[in-house]
Order: sequence, then C-alpha cells, then structure tokens
Amino acid sequence: MAEQAQYEELARQLSAIGAVKRDMGRILPPDCPGGSAAVLTLLGRHGDMRMSRLAELLSVDMSVTSRHVAHVAERGWLERSPDPADKRSRILHLTAAGQEQLDELYRRTSQLLADRLSDWSEYEVGLLIQLMGRLRESFGDCRSTQRLAHAHPYATDVTELTTRTPA
Repeated sequence: MAEQAQYEELARQLSAIGAVKRDMGRILPPDCPGGSAAVLTLLGRHGDMRMSRLAELLSVDMSVTSRHVAHVAERGWLERSPDPADKRSRILHLTAAGQEQLDELYRRTSQLLADRLSDWSEYEVGLLIQLMGRLRESFGDCRSTQRLAHAHPYATDVTELTTRTPA
C-alpha cells in the first residue's frame, strides 16, 4: 500500500489535471461546448438511450441534461423519438451529422494528445491509459462500459483498454 505522502502528492497531481481538461476544452468547436461533446460521446459509445439514462451517465440533473440535449438536437446531431415501451419517454439517437461531429471531436482530441505527448514513448502512453482506466475503475465510473482486467500492471498491450472520449 502507498504511503500517506504519495496519496497527498497524487491528490495534488489530480487537481492539476484541470489544466489538461481546460486545454482539451479549448479545442472544441464553438458550437459544441463540453456538455454537447459529452452527450455525443456517450451516445456514440452506448448507443440509443432514454434521457434518464443519459442524465445518469452524465452524472447531472435531468434539467441540465435536457439543455444539453436541446442544444445537440438543434444542430441536427441527435433525434428524439417516442419510446415504444413508454410513449411519455423519448429515445435519443445519434444522427449521421452527429456521428460526423463526434468523429471531428475525436480527431481534434487525438491530435492534441499526440502533440502534447509527442516526447512520450508508446509504452508510457499505454501505461498511462492502463493506470487511468484502473483509477476510474477504483472510483466506480458508471460511464465505463469495460471493466479492466487486473492484468500485469506494466502490460504493454492496451488496445482493449482504450476508450474514445473527447469530453
């Protein structure tokens, strides 16, 4: 088990991740703020879903989710259709234009990471992916569709551990 000083340093490092997230937010298109990017990402990863499920995955209130969905729908990036099981509910579906926007978000995010981590080895990037995935798992991140196998902590094959998440 790690020592108290290591946990304190980890807390400081995690606090500093805000700068990384802000930098990633700066590359989003003006008409696709972070909340919209998160909606697109989750629909892209999980497929069609009810608004209540999206709110759960976003970990925000239904009113906040509704605003994000309205913004994305106004741009034609998703469709809302009646739920056959409950006509009061709506099923959210990513449109072709929404998939194009999501692909652009992935491209921008991947390029930013490639630029910022250009002096990192493939092994170091893979290790970071693995350890961040493990950290998310330890906190029970409900957005993750994969649960990481507790493989060797320095495994180099991390292709199954990656997720496409611009937001």
